[in-house]
This record gives sequence, C-alpha cells and structure tokens, in this order.
Amino acid sequence: MEVEQLSHGEVLTRERVDVASIFAEHHVGLVRLALVMVGDQATAEDVVQEAFARTHAGRGRLRDPDRALAYVRSAVFNGCRSVMRRRALAFRRVVPYEPPVWSAESAVLMSEERRQVLLALRELPRRQREALTLRYYLDLSDQEIAETMGIGASTARSTIARGLAALGRVLGEGS
Repeated sequence: MEVEQLSHGEVLTRERVDVASIFAEHHVGLVRLALVMVGDQATAEDVVQEAFARTHAGRGRLRDPDRALAYVRSAVFNGCRSVMRRRALAFRRVVPYEPPVWSAESAVLMSEERRQVLLALRELPRRQREALTLRYYLDLSDQEIAETMGIGASTARSTIARGLAALGRVLGEGS
C-alpha cells in the first residue's frame, strides 16, 4: 500500500502494482506477441523488457492495479509500433516478411500454411494486423483488444471482421 497526502488534508491509499508477478506470468507470451509484430527475437525481447521497466518505474502512478497487464500490453504494442516506424524510415522500401529461422529443425517444423498466413497478415493494414494478432494469438476478448489498442469494443469487432475478410482475400479463400 502506498499512502499519499492530498493538498486538502485527505489521505489517498493506493495498492502497489506487483510488476514481478505480471512479468513471471506474462513475459513469454508478450515476447511472442512482440515477435509476431517485429519479426526478430532480440528486438521482441527488448521491446517487452522496456515495457516492463517503464511499468515498474511508474507502478506508483497506476491508478488500477487490475489494469496493469492491459497497460503492459499497450506498452508492448506501442514499442512494436515504434520499432516498425524506425525500420520504415531506415529502409523506405518494402521488404517481404520472412519468418525468423533459428535452426534447421525450426525451419522444417514451420508449415507452409502458417508461413502463408504470416505473409498475408503482413500485407494487412497495421490496425487490422494488430487486432487479429491480439484475437487469435493472445486469445483476447473484444474488450481487452479495445483496451490494448485504445479503441472502442465495437471498433475492435469491426476491425477484426474487416481484417478476417481482407486476410481471406489475400489468401485467395472465397470470393
């Protein structure tokens, strides 16, 4: 508990966010999420580490400890967006996405279908790609997606629907 004295004499108590518990429980999943977004393990780990470091530094300012995970997810997404913006500025050209291959075994295990879906996902607009990643990779609800992306729940639902339709068109499924 953190106690804060307000200017008019009132005392405010806040529960401290247990960032270590959130880290222990969600670190691996958040690194995987960032990996899907940025395409390489080292950058994904850096983005997640930075998100946790900032959350830890500002844990006294978080008003609702129950929303700390949503805050960290948003920080990871924003970190991934920043990485992608920096890369876009550095290269100023379209580079087709190739999933990372760490070993011969992982290359063999990666199915062609999954590879095609990842390539198609990269062709979608950023917002649709993010919404689909949150839904089908992290299995988040519409409300959790909305909170993570900073949009309304109905906007999250329509973005997912448009993203699925676009993904189907890119993959040549249906007409």
